[in-house]
Amino acid sequence: MDTLDEAAPPLPERRAERQLVTVRIPAGWTLAGLVAGLALGLVLARTTVAEPVLAVAGPVGTLWLRALQVTIVPLVAALLVIGIAQMAQAARAGDAARRMLSWVVVVLLLSGIVGALVTPFLLGLFPPPASAAGVLSAEGQAQEVPGIAAFVESLIAPNIVAAAAETAMLPLTLFFAAFALALVRLPADQRDLLLGVFRALANTMLLIIGAVLWVAPVGVFALALGVGAASGGAAFATLGHYILIVVATGTVVLIGGYLLAWLVGGIGLARFARAILPAQAVALSTQSSLASLPAMLDSARRLNLREETAEFVLPLAVAIFRATSPAMNVAVAVYVAHLAGVQLTPVALAAGVAVAFVIAVGSVSLPGTISFVISIGPICIAMGVPIAPLALLVAVEMVPDILRTIGNVTADTALAAAVDRNKAHAVATLAPDAH
Repeated sequence: MDTLDEAAPPLPERRAERQLVTVRIPAGWTLAGLVAGLALGLVLARTTVAEPVLAVAGPVGTLWLRALQVTIVPLVAALLVIGIAQMAQAARAGDAARRMLSWVVVVLLLSGIVGALVTPFLLGLFPPPASAAGVLSAEGQAQEVPGIAAFVESLIAPNIVAAAAETAMLPLTLFFAAFALALVRLPADQRDLLLGVFRALANTMLLIIGAVLWVAPVGVFALALGVGAASGGAAFATLGHYILIVVATGTVVLIGGYLLAWLVGGIGLARFARAILPAQAVALSTQSSLASLPAMLDSARRLNLREETAEFVLPLAVAIFRATSPAMNVAVAVYVAHLAGVQLTPVALAAGVAVAFVIAVGSVSLPGTISFVISIGPICIAMGVPIAPLALLVAVEMVPDILRTIGNVTADTALAAAVDRNKAHAVATLAPDAH
């Protein structure tokens, strides 16, 4: 039997995560830029000045989009190494940590599968407005997805530099996941040196992408001008429909959090719902899992979870466990594919789920706007879906991000309940017979 206080030594990567730079993004202004660009584009489409204005706005939007894209590979690589190394070190903290990480892996895999299955179902049940066709399709070109044999062969790249140059995200994510797992087995001085390098790389990329996203209102405005001029009012209806589909997919994972607490944690649905409500209210108002941590700890006390379980599981879950991410990230890629006319094969969906899982496992806490770009971009690339539309969708991410946070807070608390019950069962099994 292990007690969490003794078996969970301080994790160096928790401190390391806090060494990532803080980037503040003007999300409200970005949304304003989107709305203004679409509205002005709609007006310009009926005038003779549309062509010269779009001739200037087009290159501006393209330059901003390319500046956004260029940071994806190095930032994803750095964050994967940091995040997966953090998880690998956490796994050494004892049986409770390993039980927790096992549930994290299972839930994230199921979350990705939910995104791949539920989103196409919802799009079939509630198709986009008829006028939505072409709203996003002109914003990028689809990429070829290999057949199943080529897909299996592509899992390992013979030349990692060439894979990075070609933005082959699936072999890249698998390589850096393996790199991180090997890194934690190095002697402490070598491990810390390499982690320092990747942390510095991540901070550098975060500063660059922070600067790029700081001018997002201008870039999004320029891109939205062209979309508004080409599609008119359909763009507004499409974005509203997009938000509803992505939020609905995330809601399935949110419901899964209640089921995890009930079926695995042994807590009644009504009781769990009452206990988690204050934490969900904080999540709604702050859109931050970290800010919701004190409320989650209070919810754990309301559920009579062991204090040592809650104080170990919940902070670590906030750092490494985002249950809604795979489902909602895959949902975004599937939605873009649907509007762009990209036919998603089972192989393409499997590639998207695999990349979504690896990135979710290795991700660290970042602002929603940044995590949107670096998480969904690789998924789209792996699925053969154009990534340019993400430059517009990032402007409305603040709405789905509310559901993301509420779902993650719910799943974190449900995870603590599951680990606590599993620990109690393990203790009872190991305890000598009282009779």
